[in-house]
Amino acid sequence: MEENNVQTVDATQRDDGGELSLEEAFSRMDELLNQMSDKDVSLDDSFAAYAEGVRLLKYCNSRLDRVEKQMMKLNEEGVLDEL
Repeated sequence: MEENNVQTVDATQRDDGGELSLEEAFSRMDELLNQMSDKDVSLDDSFAAYAEGVRLLKYCNSRLDRVEKQMMKLNEEGVLDEL
């Protein structure tokens, strides 16, 4: 049985050190879901993929919260107001 290795680096960072976009994070979560559904993946690798997915989900929720707060700051003219 071939063992799949899961990255254990910061799930929210790109290789170049930049922060993942929401699209990149969602894409990575999709990869993790596909990996975990593979019957040949070990329990340890499945758990590592799950843990990375949870970190990505928290990251996405935080990013979406920031965007939502920015949208709430828009005034009637569509200009961002300072809080």
